[in-house]
Amino acid sequence: MYHSLVRKEVMGILEKEVGSFLEKFLTPIEKIWQPSDYLPDPSSDDFKHDLEEIQTFAREMPYDLFVTLIGDCITEEALPSYESWLMGVEGINQEENKVGWANWIRSWTGEENRHGDLLNKYLYLCGRVNMRQVEITTQYLISDGFDIGTSMDPYRNFVYTSFQETATNISHRRVGTLAKQSGNGKLAKMCGVIAADEARHAKAYKHFVAKILELDPSEMILAFEDMMRKKIVMPAHLMRQSGQKAGELWGHFSDAAQRCMVYTGQDYINIMKDLLDEWKIEHVTGLTEKAEKAQEYLMKLPGRLQKITDRVSTPDLQFQFSWVKS
Repeated sequence: MYHSLVRKEVMGILEKEVGSFLEKFLTPIEKIWQPSDYLPDPSSDDFKHDLEEIQTFAREMPYDLFVTLIGDCITEEALPSYESWLMGVEGINQEENKVGWANWIRSWTGEENRHGDLLNKYLYLCGRVNMRQVEITTQYLISDGFDIGTSMDPYRNFVYTSFQETATNISHRRVGTLAKQSGNGKLAKMCGVIAADEARHAKAYKHFVAKILELDPSEMILAFEDMMRKKIVMPAHLMRQSGQKAGELWGHFSDAAQRCMVYTGQDYINIMKDLLDEWKIEHVTGLTEKAEKAQEYLMKLPGRLQKITDRVSTPDLQFQFSWVKS
């Protein structure tokens, strides 16, 4: 079990800097993009033309890529689960009036909320999606909740968000790149601005971990090791569609993302390497004996994972998702 009192003290020290975190890593509401900036305007004379363009490109998207786009949207739409989870993390008090961690979570949530709004409206307009089935999956995902293995530990949660925000950046960016290659400029721009947000958010959470490594290095290293031993699970790991049990759909979705090379096992390893470099894990000193062993484990892990990944093949069988109109 981790040392709760020490963590609260560390979170209290960092809380004094939350105001600067908000300025450095988030964008003022009046200046940041909004979904309507990238969607067709129904009151415009060009609306029918823009709508036809969206629907034409949507029909032409490869099945696995299209399914990955839908799954990414659903993952973003399950935001209520993520906010409520983070508000319960130790060291976060949403009742205090001073600028603190609760402000960060609410402001981060506000930025993230735009992602699902934009993609949901795009999918609604594109004409290729069974929106009721997508909405059922989203409601299940929020209702089923999730267990990401962090407990209410801020250290583990910040490792998770550092990893996860980087992963979502990769996924959105790749969908955008593939869309652009097929001439789908509108979708490419949408995915691009979402990916840029995710990259900025990842930078923030990586910064929080770096700060904690200065204040409580042994416990931070042990938290990092614990998360990597468990393996980072995606927040939509309990995804399902109508008639399924919680989690039954996740494997099919991740297979589709792997087949179209949007998010792969190799990406998981690359993110792990990036975090080790970003946090200079190999060079952290002043560790307890237990933390030194954790440090050694972490440095060897990418090589071990690489050997496993090199032997794994992606299933060729394409699953029929109820989200897509036949």
